[in-house]
Amino acid sequence: MNGRIALVVGTVSGGVGRHVRSLGEGLMNRGFRVAVVGPPSADREFGFSSLGMRFAPVPIGPSPSPGDPGVVLRLHSLLRGADVVHAHGLRAGALCALAGVRPLVVTAHNAPPVVGGVLGTVYPVLERIVAHRAEVVLGVSGDLVRRLSAAGAKDARMAVVAAPETGTPLKGREETRADLAVEPGRPLLMTVARLAEQKGLDTLLAATPAISNRVPEPVVAIAGDGPLWGELHDAAAEMRVDVRMLGHRGDVADLLAAADVFCLTSHWEGPSLVIMEALRAGLPVVSTRVGGIPDLYAGTVLMVPPGDPAAFAAAVGRVLDDPDLAADLRARSREAARRLPSEEDAVEAACAVYKSVASW
Repeated sequence: MNGRIALVVGTVSGGVGRHVRSLGEGLMNRGFRVAVVGPPSADREFGFSSLGMRFAPVPIGPSPSPGDPGVVLRLHSLLRGADVVHAHGLRAGALCALAGVRPLVVTAHNAPPVVGGVLGTVYPVLERIVAHRAEVVLGVSGDLVRRLSAAGAKDARMAVVAAPETGTPLKGREETRADLAVEPGRPLLMTVARLAEQKGLDTLLAATPAISNRVPEPVVAIAGDGPLWGELHDAAAEMRVDVRMLGHRGDVADLLAAADVFCLTSHWEGPSLVIMEALRAGLPVVSTRVGGIPDLYAGTVLMVPPGDPAAFAAAVGRVLDDPDLAADLRARSREAARRLPSEEDAVEAACAVYKSVASW
């Protein structure tokens, strides 16, 4: 097969952009001709054209715009020669559907917005457009697949998202802990996240006093940046516990190697690439029970309800206070890591979907 695949993206975040980039590379390696359509910022950040993919700039933004009719016309013109159009994100998918392109595959990557506001009102409309007009809809978590099925999708499936390649630690555990000024014997709790509302880091900060009420006192480290940096930094500085705001880091493999427990307090996650990284590092993971987490990691990570600092602190405390439980969770993480999907698995799954809808 040497078909023509068009990958359509809107304003993409890191995880979605990396997934589309990896998928495009894998398809080209299999002989497909790949074009990527999306806002210029997507190509600047993820370098699709630098990898040999044809990139066509189209201003697909995160919310409805007066320019959307022009976007629909542009998509109709650009995509009519593709054998399969694969849109990533419901807005990109709905605009492609309105452009009348076929066959159309759409992957939903994110949770519905909070009820209220323009996006909260528009989101169910986008779901229905995509569900009724796409040949196949994919969701990165079971709850998204169920939503799309309820919206009328005739073929809704789980998307396969590859586990990221974190790389090998360059410094190792002890040197990284020394760099972070973590004294010997003190547990290090690590979170790696974009500092945004979805990640629920206010829950982690609220849980920290109860977590820290033990000897030796744990260190809570938060790596990442984002729109809530200032607010979270100020809140952490006012606490009488040891919370370290590490900012953006390029040494995630070393940070995970240095940690004793990985913490995730999100209000929603899909497959959670960062949990995949923590599993590969063999860490005990304590997470909120949201999105794709219970579908993908039941029996591997400790889960608590979202937005419940007391429950989260209690779960982390169990890991810190019970060496046998911690060792069991480490073993479960290593076993689960062996089953994580690879980039080849993700490309193979996408090709199977394309084959089911294309007229090759």
